[in-house]
Amino acid sequence: MTRPHGLRQVWGRLHVTARDLPFAVLLCFLAFVPSLRGSGTDIGAVAERPYDTSAVVAVGLQALPLALRRQWPAVCLSLVAAGFMLDQLRGYHTVASAALPLALLSTGAHLERCRRTTVAVGSLAYVLFVAELVRRGTDEPPAELASFYVAMCLLWGGGAWLRSTRIAEAERRAQVAEQTRAAERARIARELHDVVTHHVTAMVVQAEAARYLTAAPERLDEALTAVTDTGRRAVADLRHLLDLLNPDHGEGSRTPPVGRLLTLVEQTRRAGQPVEFTEKGTPAASTGSADLVAYRVVQEALTNALKYAHGRATSVLVQHSGRDITVEVGTDGPGTRPVTSPGGGRGLAGLRERVDVLGGEFEAGPRAGGGFAVRARIPTGSRP
Repeated sequence: MTRPHGLRQVWGRLHVTARDLPFAVLLCFLAFVPSLRGSGTDIGAVAERPYDTSAVVAVGLQALPLALRRQWPAVCLSLVAAGFMLDQLRGYHTVASAALPLALLSTGAHLERCRRTTVAVGSLAYVLFVAELVRRGTDEPPAELASFYVAMCLLWGGGAWLRSTRIAEAERRAQVAEQTRAAERARIARELHDVVTHHVTAMVVQAEAARYLTAAPERLDEALTAVTDTGRRAVADLRHLLDLLNPDHGEGSRTPPVGRLLTLVEQTRRAGQPVEFTEKGTPAASTGSADLVAYRVVQEALTNALKYAHGRATSVLVQHSGRDITVEVGTDGPGTRPVTSPGGGRGLAGLRERVDVLGGEFEAGPRAGGGFAVRARIPTGSRP
């Protein structure tokens, strides 16, 4: 069952000349089949004559260069046109004359340079060919000779259209690739923002607190240990993020390990932020990117709490259901003044984009009783 697929792969790896050669050889063979003699193109009404040495040359010039129609299209067209004129002027009218339309179409599609020069030289060659027919006293009506030229122009135009279509498709793919790279750069920038902002904020807060603990060596040691641990976690997270740039890394490597939310909460507590953590429900068997986004929502919200509401009570609620993960992080504040500006930083804007991509809902703003809250519902893609 896998053999045809394997043959297609082998065929696809062959050079274009090798792939085009079988048809060229077949056309050359058909030209010498007795029942097909004289059944080719007849332009000029030259009396038919038996095959001779010149007939072999005419067939070879028309059929065999088709193997070069994609690699060297101009060479192919020149040889085929020379063989075609010899075929018509000598009156062989071989089946190999069918190579001219294919050569014109291929040259129009694959020739990259000197396209206008090729058209001009080809048109001049046809004028000289018609002049020779007239000199020999052809009975072909001028309208037929003109119609044949128009047909050749249409074949060239068809090849040019195929070329423009191919170029447009290549440009479209390049644009999609660039957009993909830009989106990946933006994703990596958001990851860096989340990792660096959270850990550095925690370290700054812990270091500031350590200033006032010089009279309590035990607590000072705890504070400095917390700074050290936070730095190590920052390095580990950055190494994990850089590993994602490795193309051998799978999508699953982007999801934080189980228990990272608890570690995140504990780290924030050690920075002096009172955090109440609640997790409800059972995580779905497969959550895709939802786990990572939920983690980043909690991380960004706790970072903002450390920055703008240090020391105030903060609550984290993570609820799992069969279809989504709901995250709510709230921080107490004085009166109705918001703890931070909703959507004012890159972090919250980036979180909104992440949640929107997964088809979820995100909101961040002041709470009715004071303080600030971040809420997100993130679909997991699983069915209950």
